[in-house]
Amino acid sequence: MDTTHSPRFAIAAALLLAVAGAIAAPKATLRVQDAWSRATPPVAPVAGGFLTVVNEGDKPDVLLGAESDLSQRVELHEMRMDGGMMRMRELTDGLPVPARGKVVLAPGGYHLMFIKPKRALVEGERFTATLRFRDAGKVTTTFTVRGMGAGAH
Repeated sequence: MDTTHSPRFAIAAALLLAVAGAIAAPKATLRVQDAWSRATPPVAPVAGGFLTVVNEGDKPDVLLGAESDLSQRVELHEMRMDGGMMRMRELTDGLPVPARGKVVLAPGGYHLMFIKPKRALVEGERFTATLRFRDAGKVTTTFTVRGMGAGAH
């Protein structure tokens, strides 16, 4: 009997492949939540992006940057007080995300800077950006646009 064409053999082979794929598939350990931006006027040279990255894994990772069709480029920035003055700088080496921890990107702190947006952001709309992590690779997330004066929830 030729077992290669048997329906039972095909079902068994499919089940084995599914189980092997489930065992080999890595568990997603990074989760992006509450991604948002503020509405902008039509001529705004930049827009901010805010979100929380949750690392449920046992190993730290690094947020290296992002990209989006919304703007010419996206930079990762930090705002902090320095000698009584608020200063902003680009994080060219990325932002560490601790194991079993989280990093919050919020107004007045770490944030994404969408440089030269191709259009105004309108309250209520959504857009996507792809975050790049050292180990987790690319993670695409959807940003919700809040009002111009919006703050973190």
